[in-house]
Amino acid sequence: MAFCRKLRRICRKISYWKLNKINGPKPFPFVGTIIQVLIGKLSIGNYTKKIYDQYPGERMVGVYAGTKKVLILRDLELIRDVMVKDFSSFVDRGLGYHDKHEPLSANVGLVDEGRWRLLRRQLTPVFSSTKLKKMFSLLIGCTDPLIKNLTSVDGHVVDIGPVMKKYAIDVIGVCAFGLKIDALLDDDNLFYKMGHRFFKPTLKNFLRLRLKSYAPFLYKFIGGWFTDWELQKFFITLTRDNIEHRKKFNENRNDFIDLLMTLKENSQDSYDTVLAAQLFIFFVAGYETSASTISNCVFELAINSEIQNKLRDEINCELISCDGNITYDGIENMKYLDKVVCETLRKYPPINFTLRRSTQSYKFSGTNLTIPKGTIIWIPIAGIHRNSEYYPNPDVFDPERFKTEEINNRPQMSYLPFGAGPRNCIGLRFAKMEVKIAVIKLIQHFKIDVCDETDVNYTIDEKLFLLAPLNGIRLKVTKL
Repeated sequence: MAFCRKLRRICRKISYWKLNKINGPKPFPFVGTIIQVLIGKLSIGNYTKKIYDQYPGERMVGVYAGTKKVLILRDLELIRDVMVKDFSSFVDRGLGYHDKHEPLSANVGLVDEGRWRLLRRQLTPVFSSTKLKKMFSLLIGCTDPLIKNLTSVDGHVVDIGPVMKKYAIDVIGVCAFGLKIDALLDDDNLFYKMGHRFFKPTLKNFLRLRLKSYAPFLYKFIGGWFTDWELQKFFITLTRDNIEHRKKFNENRNDFIDLLMTLKENSQDSYDTVLAAQLFIFFVAGYETSASTISNCVFELAINSEIQNKLRDEINCELISCDGNITYDGIENMKYLDKVVCETLRKYPPINFTLRRSTQSYKFSGTNLTIPKGTIIWIPIAGIHRNSEYYPNPDVFDPERFKTEEINNRPQMSYLPFGAGPRNCIGLRFAKMEVKIAVIKLIQHFKIDVCDETDVNYTIDEKLFLLAPLNGIRLKVTKL
C-alpha cells in the first residue's frame, strides 16, 4: 500500500506539464524523460539539443529529470527574460553545492543567491582589463613549452586534445597559483593528473554527478562516499601554503592569488577554503573548456585550409607591425582571429547547455504559465547555435558569420557560449585571451592538416558532461 501511494504521488508530479498544457516527451515513473542520460547513452547537452530540435513550434518544452520538473526554453525572448530582464527571479544556477561533502564547491559558479552576490562583487575586479594586461606576459611564457612540445613531433600525427590540456594546466598554474607547472614537459605532472581525475568518466564520478543532479536529497546523506578527498585536500593545502609563503616573504606576482588575497585580508573569517574554492573553479573552468576550444579551433582550421591560410596571413601581418612580438593590443587588432574563435565557440560550445532555478514564483511573459519557486530552467545552447534560422548551414564552419552586420542581423540571445546576464562566465575575457594566444602561436609556427586518423565527423563522447570528441582530435602537425 505504501508503495502504491508513493507511485501515485510520483505520477501526479510527472503530470505537471501536461496539466499546464506544456508539450513534451512522455515521462516514466522515477526516471522521468531522461533515461538515456541516466544510463550514459546521451549527454545532457545533446539531450537538450534533441528536445529543442523535436519541438520546433514550441516556445518551451516540459521534461522531467527523475521526478523533478524542468522547463527547456526555446524562445529567445523568454531566454532573455530569464537570464537578463528578470534575472532577480532566476539568480540560482540550480546546480547545487554541498560544502559539507565538497568544500571546493563553495565557489562563485555554484553557490546560491546570497553568497554569489558577495563573491561576484569581490571577484569581478580580478578580471578587469588592467589586471589581464598584467598577466599577459605570463600567458605568452606558457606558449614556449607548447611550441617545443609540438616541434618534437614535427611531421607526425598528434592527438591535439591532451597537448592543449597540458597547455591549459600550465596557464592555470602560473596565472592562478603562481607556479611554473611545466605539464607540457612532464608526463607525470601532478596538476595534470588532478585535472584528468576530476573529469575522467569513472563509475564513481558518473554516480556522483547523477546523484548531485537528479537525487540531491539522497546526495546530502551519502555524498561523502563519492567525494575525492585527495583532490579536495590538494587544492586547499596548495592555496594555504601559497598564501602563507607570499605573506612571509612579501611576494607579489600579479596573478589570481595576489588579487584574491585581498578578500582574505578584508574578511573576519578563516577564508582559506573559500579562496581555494574560487581557484578551483578557475582551474576546472579554464582546464577543460579552454583546451577543448583550442583543439576544436585547430580541428576546423585543419579541415578548412583556406581559412587557416587567411588567418596565418593576418597573424604574420600583425607580427610584422609589432616587431615580431605578440602584444595585448595586437591581439585586439586581429579581427579575423576573433571571428574564427567566435565561430568555434558557436559550433562547439564547450558547455552546451546552461541552467537556472527560479527563486520565486514567476509568470512567463505572453503565456498563461506560472511556475513555482524552485523550478529548473534549461537553456539549450547547442540547439540554439545549430539552428538554421539563426545560422544558415549551421554545420558549416564560417567565421564570416561574425562580421558586424551579420551579428547585428541576428536576434539577441542567439549566441551564448559564455551564458548571458549578470551570472555569465566571469572569466570570459581571460578565456578568450588564453585561446587566442595559443591559436596565434600554433598557426604562426605550424601547418595543421587532417590525416587518415582524423575523425572528421567529430563523434561526440556521450558519457561526458562537457562537449568532447569520442575519438580525440588527431591531426598532422608540420613545422613551418
